[in-house]
Amino acid sequence: MKNLKKVLAVVLSMLFAAAIFAGCTAKENNETNTNNNTEHNLKKVAILQYMPHSSLDNCTQGIKNALDEAGIEYDVQVGSSGSADTDCQSYAQQMVASNYDLIIAVATPAAMSAYSAVQNASSDTPVVFSAVSDPVAAGLVETMEAPGKNCTGTADAIDIAGQIELIKTLQPEIKTLGVFYTTSEANSISQLKTLQAECAKAGIELKSQGIAEASELASAAAALVPQVDAITNLTDNNVVDNMNVFLEQADAAKIPVYGSEIEQVKKGCLASASIDYVALGERTGQIAVDILGGKDAVSYPAVTVTDSFLVINPDTASKLGIDIPESLADVQQVKAGE
Repeated sequence: MKNLKKVLAVVLSMLFAAAIFAGCTAKENNETNTNNNTEHNLKKVAILQYMPHSSLDNCTQGIKNALDEAGIEYDVQVGSSGSADTDCQSYAQQMVASNYDLIIAVATPAAMSAYSAVQNASSDTPVVFSAVSDPVAAGLVETMEAPGKNCTGTADAIDIAGQIELIKTLQPEIKTLGVFYTTSEANSISQLKTLQAECAKAGIELKSQGIAEASELASAAAALVPQVDAITNLTDNNVVDNMNVFLEQADAAKIPVYGSEIEQVKKGCLASASIDYVALGERTGQIAVDILGGKDAVSYPAVTVTDSFLVINPDTASKLGIDIPESLADVQQVKAGE
């Protein structure tokens, strides 16, 4: 019995000593991190991406490039394709509660979630948005030149006039053009109005098919594809994320689909007057760096990034029986899997 008591006493002493050592080590690590943060004045940013698809992935990569160059730490959360709206609302609330120095939101729904979470919490956390086609219509800024709110960023201006010109170059006889859009997505509504105006100028009849959610896309495609000579994409997140649904139907009917950026062309679209989403993200990241450095988001002008370039998928052109004209001979060409 005495031996048992001695053994227990030794074990308890060892456990007590280990606990003290662990506590001291943890305390030292915390102090080191705090001292480093204070010494280097490090900031930490939360990046909220609406959902995983190539356009937004490239945009987020551009943001990371800018933050990495500035030595700024960041965490990234991405909504799931099937529940992006709910995910973004939840992630945004968590980000505000976690007291990040700044939140960067990629795509209109993510930006609206982030700004709403900040407002509801009466937080002074600045929000910087990216890939938002119409920040004014989305209620994120009062004007592009003078945001008037603790929220600013970059708009992705799809070159719709350039897209129509590209389509007419590849399909000179085109008469009808189709487009899918999400009825609740502010950027899609804004782009649709511009597309309608450009089609009217070009003498092309536009047939638009609205959807409330991605599950409606297959039936919408079945209705639209037989009515048009081609389909063009906007920067609609639901549509782009589920592009394969209507791309398959269009391919079967030999109807060309034109993407809004290069990754869609790599996936089988014929061509695009493509937005450079990496460049868009890098510009967004630089705005975030400026604000973390002391600039005021309330008065920092939002920027419309217009960087774009033409790109064609020659394999898709061949499959559709479309000849690439000499005027497009020097345009960048991509293939599936690149």
